[in-house]
Amino acid sequence: MANIKSAQKRVRVAAKRHARNKHVKSLTKTAVKKVVIAANAKEADTKALLLQAIAAIDKAASKGVYHKNTASRKKSRLMKMVNKAI
Repeated sequence: MANIKSAQKRVRVAAKRHARNKHVKSLTKTAVKKVVIAANAKEADTKALLLQAIAAIDKAASKGVYHKNTASRKKSRLMKMVNKAI
């Protein structure tokens, strides 16, 4: 553990940000996974799930969890997969 007060605060802040980033990333991965499963099964609600996943990816990018180019790449690949499946 750090001895300096500012370093102790940095440790606390880093832990808080790590927990938030992990939560947001987990929600995003779950949304993407639902789209992949629906696209492979050719389900009717794939488009709705795709919109939810895109919203989750955009939200993660706006919070700084994902870089904007990473978010764009993930959305592009998801849309390509869904369009191919339908």
